[in-house]
Amino acid sequence: MTTRYAALLRGINVGGHKKVPMAELREVLTELGHRDVATYLQSGNAVFTGDSDDEKALAAALERAIEKRFGFGVDCLVRSGAYLSAVADACPFPAASLEGKQLHATFFSEPVDPERLASIDVSAHLPEECRLGDRVLYLYAPNGIGRSKLAEALAKPSLFKGVVATSRNWNTVVKLVELTRD
Repeated sequence: MTTRYAALLRGINVGGHKKVPMAELREVLTELGHRDVATYLQSGNAVFTGDSDDEKALAAALERAIEKRFGFGVDCLVRSGAYLSAVADACPFPAASLEGKQLHATFFSEPVDPERLASIDVSAHLPEECRLGDRVLYLYAPNGIGRSKLAEALAKPSLFKGVVATSRNWNTVVKLVELTRD
Protein backbone atom coordinates (compact mmCIF):
# COMPACT_ATOMS: atom_id res chain seq x y z
CA MET A 1 0.00 0.00 0.00
CA THR A 2 1.40 3.40 -0.93
CA THR A 3 0.45 6.49 1.01
CA ARG A 4 1.14 10.16 0.57
CA TYR A 5 2.65 11.71 3.71
CA ALA A 6 3.81 15.01 5.13
CA ALA A 7 6.87 15.14 7.36
CA LEU A 8 6.77 17.98 9.88
CA LEU A 9 10.20 18.82 11.30
CA ARG A 10 10.30 20.74 14.54
CA GLY A 11 12.51 23.77 15.07
CA ILE A 12 14.78 23.75 12.03
CA ASN A 13 16.14 26.77 10.15
CA VAL A 14 15.01 29.16 12.90
CA GLY A 15 17.40 31.93 13.87
CA GLY A 16 20.34 30.22 12.21
CA HIS A 17 20.01 27.08 14.33
CA LYS A 18 19.65 23.49 13.15
CA LYS A 19 20.12 24.32 9.49
CA VAL A 20 18.62 21.72 7.20
CA PRO A 21 18.74 22.78 3.54
CA MET A 22 15.59 21.64 1.78
CA ALA A 23 17.54 20.09 -1.12
CA GLU A 24 19.39 17.91 1.38
CA LEU A 25 16.16 17.03 3.19
CA ARG A 26 14.76 15.84 -0.14
CA GLU A 27 17.91 13.72 -0.63
CA VAL A 28 17.55 12.20 2.86
CA LEU A 29 13.93 11.24 2.19
CA THR A 30 14.83 9.79 -1.21
CA GLU A 31 17.70 7.80 0.32
CA LEU A 32 15.16 6.35 2.78
CA GLY A 33 13.33 4.91 -0.23
CA HIS A 34 10.52 7.43 -0.49
CA ARG A 35 9.20 8.68 -3.82
CA ASP A 36 7.70 11.89 -5.18
CA VAL A 37 9.58 13.89 -2.56
CA ALA A 38 9.02 17.64 -2.35
CA THR A 39 9.51 20.33 0.27
CA TYR A 40 7.41 23.34 1.13
CA LEU A 41 8.95 26.50 2.56
CA GLN A 42 12.21 26.41 4.55
CA SER A 43 10.60 25.62 7.89
CA GLY A 44 10.60 21.84 7.81
CA ASN A 45 7.73 20.64 5.67
CA ALA A 46 8.26 17.78 3.25
CA VAL A 47 5.88 15.50 1.40
CA PHE A 48 6.57 12.06 0.02
CA THR A 49 5.03 8.79 -1.04
CA GLY A 50 5.89 5.79 1.10
CA ASP A 51 4.99 2.12 1.33
CA SER A 52 4.69 1.86 5.12
CA ASP A 53 1.53 2.61 7.07
CA ASP A 54 3.46 3.16 10.32
CA GLU A 55 3.78 6.92 10.85
CA LYS A 56 5.86 6.54 14.02
CA ALA A 57 8.36 4.24 12.31
CA LEU A 58 8.61 6.61 9.34
CA ALA A 59 9.24 9.55 11.70
CA ALA A 60 11.85 7.60 13.70
CA ALA A 61 13.71 6.59 10.53
CA LEU A 62 13.72 10.20 9.35
CA GLU A 63 14.98 11.43 12.74
CA ARG A 64 17.86 8.91 12.64
CA ALA A 65 18.75 9.84 9.05
CA ILE A 66 18.75 13.57 9.84
CA GLU A 67 20.95 13.07 12.87
CA LYS A 68 23.38 10.97 10.84
CA ARG A 69 23.46 13.48 7.98
CA PHE A 70 23.52 16.77 9.93
CA GLY A 71 24.92 15.78 13.33
CA PHE A 72 22.00 16.99 15.45
CA GLY A 73 18.63 15.66 16.47
CA VAL A 74 15.35 16.94 15.10
CA ASP A 75 11.92 15.85 16.25
CA CYS A 76 9.77 14.78 13.31
CA LEU A 77 6.12 13.96 12.93
CA VAL A 78 4.81 12.11 9.88
CA ARG A 79 1.13 12.41 9.01
CA SER A 80 -0.83 10.93 6.13
CA GLY A 81 -2.66 13.07 3.63
CA ALA A 82 -5.92 11.54 4.84
CA TYR A 83 -5.16 12.63 8.41
CA LEU A 84 -4.28 16.17 7.31
CA SER A 85 -7.51 16.39 5.31
CA ALA A 86 -9.46 15.23 8.37
CA VAL A 87 -7.72 17.90 10.49
CA ALA A 88 -8.69 20.58 7.98
CA ASP A 89 -12.28 19.30 7.77
CA ALA A 90 -12.62 19.17 11.57
CA CYS A 91 -11.40 22.72 12.14
CA PRO A 92 -13.75 24.26 14.71
CA PHE A 93 -13.11 27.79 13.44
CA PRO A 94 -14.31 29.40 10.16
CA ALA A 95 -11.00 28.81 8.37
CA ALA A 96 -12.27 29.93 4.96
CA SER A 97 -13.10 33.40 6.30
CA LEU A 98 -9.87 33.91 8.25
CA GLU A 99 -6.39 34.94 7.21
CA GLY A 100 -3.86 32.11 7.44
CA LYS A 101 -1.91 33.98 10.11
CA GLN A 102 -4.97 34.02 12.38
CA LEU A 103 -5.34 30.25 12.58
CA HIS A 104 -2.70 27.70 13.58
CA ALA A 105 -2.54 23.98 14.11
CA THR A 106 -0.16 22.43 16.61
CA PHE A 107 0.40 18.79 15.78
CA PHE A 108 1.22 16.36 18.58
CA SER A 109 3.06 13.04 18.55
CA GLU A 110 0.19 11.43 20.44
CA PRO A 111 -3.30 12.25 21.72
CA VAL A 112 -3.30 14.95 24.38
CA ASP A 113 -5.52 14.69 27.44
CA PRO A 114 -7.69 17.83 27.75
CA GLU A 115 -6.69 17.96 31.43
CA ARG A 116 -3.30 19.29 30.30
CA LEU A 117 -5.06 22.54 29.39
CA ALA A 118 -6.85 22.84 32.75
CA SER A 119 -4.21 25.24 34.11
CA ILE A 120 -4.98 27.80 31.38
CA ASP A 121 -7.94 30.12 31.75
CA VAL A 122 -8.78 30.24 28.06
CA SER A 123 -11.64 32.71 28.67
CA ALA A 124 -9.10 35.24 29.97
CA HIS A 125 -7.59 35.38 26.49
CA LEU A 126 -10.75 36.05 24.45
CA PRO A 127 -11.21 36.69 21.57
CA GLU A 128 -8.36 34.18 21.18
CA GLU A 129 -9.50 30.58 21.44
CA CYS A 130 -8.16 27.05 21.18
CA ARG A 131 -9.70 23.61 20.74
CA LEU A 132 -8.21 20.13 20.94
CA GLY A 133 -8.72 17.69 18.11
CA ASP A 134 -7.20 14.35 17.11
CA ARG A 135 -3.50 14.84 17.95
CA VAL A 136 -3.89 18.52 17.08
CA LEU A 137 -4.64 21.79 18.83
CA TYR A 138 -6.37 24.49 16.81
CA LEU A 139 -5.48 28.05 17.82
CA TYR A 140 -7.44 31.09 16.69
CA ALA A 141 -5.35 34.22 17.24
CA PRO A 142 -7.05 37.15 15.44
CA ASN A 143 -3.98 39.40 15.77
CA GLY A 144 -1.51 36.69 14.75
CA ILE A 145 0.55 34.27 16.80
CA GLY A 146 3.31 36.80 17.47
CA ARG A 147 0.96 38.91 19.59
CA SER A 148 -1.02 36.04 21.05
CA LYS A 149 -1.08 35.78 24.84
CA LEU A 150 -2.90 32.46 24.55
CA ALA A 151 -0.12 31.07 22.32
CA GLU A 152 2.36 32.26 24.93
CA ALA A 153 0.45 30.41 27.67
CA LEU A 154 0.24 27.27 25.52
CA ALA A 155 4.00 27.37 24.89
CA LYS A 156 4.91 26.65 28.53
CA PRO A 157 7.37 23.73 28.40
CA SER A 158 5.61 21.86 31.20
CA LEU A 159 2.20 21.93 29.50
CA PHE A 160 2.92 19.29 26.87
CA LYS A 161 5.91 17.62 28.54
CA GLY A 162 6.79 14.30 26.93
CA VAL A 163 4.87 15.06 23.74
CA VAL A 164 6.47 16.28 20.52
CA ALA A 165 4.58 19.34 19.28
CA THR A 166 5.10 21.43 16.16
CA SER A 167 2.91 24.25 14.85
CA ARG A 168 1.95 25.40 11.38
CA ASN A 169 -0.14 28.35 10.25
CA TRP A 170 -3.35 27.54 8.40
CA ASN A 171 -1.94 28.48 4.99
CA THR A 172 0.70 25.78 5.47
CA VAL A 173 -1.87 23.24 6.66
CA VAL A 174 -3.99 23.88 3.56
CA LYS A 175 -0.94 23.59 1.28
CA LEU A 176 0.13 20.32 2.92
CA VAL A 177 -3.38 18.92 2.44
CA GLU A 178 -3.12 19.85 -1.23
CA LEU A 179 0.39 18.38 -1.63
CA THR A 180 -0.56 15.07 0.02
CA ARG A 181 -3.71 14.36 -1.94
CA ASP A 182 -3.46 10.91 -3.51
